[in-house]
Amino acid sequence: MTEEEFDAFYAAAFPRLTGQLYAFTGDHGEAQDVVQEAFVRAWDRRREFLADGAPEAWIRTVAMRLAVSRWRRARRWLELVRRNPPPEHTPGPGPERTALVEGLRTLPETQRRAVVLHHLCDLSVEQVASETGAPVGTVKARLSRGRAALARWLSADDELGEREDDCVR
Repeated sequence: MTEEEFDAFYAAAFPRLTGQLYAFTGDHGEAQDVVQEAFVRAWDRRREFLADGAPEAWIRTVAMRLAVSRWRRARRWLELVRRNPPPEHTPGPGPERTALVEGLRTLPETQRRAVVLHHLCDLSVEQVASETGAPVGTVKARLSRGRAALARWLSADDELGEREDDCVR
């Protein structure tokens, strides 16, 4: 099957197959996804496709198998979630964490990356240098400048918070 023949076949068969798979899955989006995936797989075999004699049946079979496979995966995931439910309430970030993230956003990207990798990811200075492609001395300078800027920002933030507390009293 040539590319032009495949394109014509796709245009004619896609809506029909999507309708059939929609009836099978009960979900129009899922039907479109599995039919599209089946056509992608058929594209790789388009040269020998005509010799098969029933390209639409092949695509329908592949799409149905994909739908069943997805359904099984979803069912297994649901069983897993039922056995190990997520916590009822996951607390959001506290004010300290929020202030830290806001302060990190004020840093230049290179300093922010160095600070996060070193202090939050627990990488050594050498590991940060390796990961960022910067010399060790440059990483040390970025860490020093980043920590100093963060300290200034966080102390200014604390002073602002104290002033707001005084106004509320």
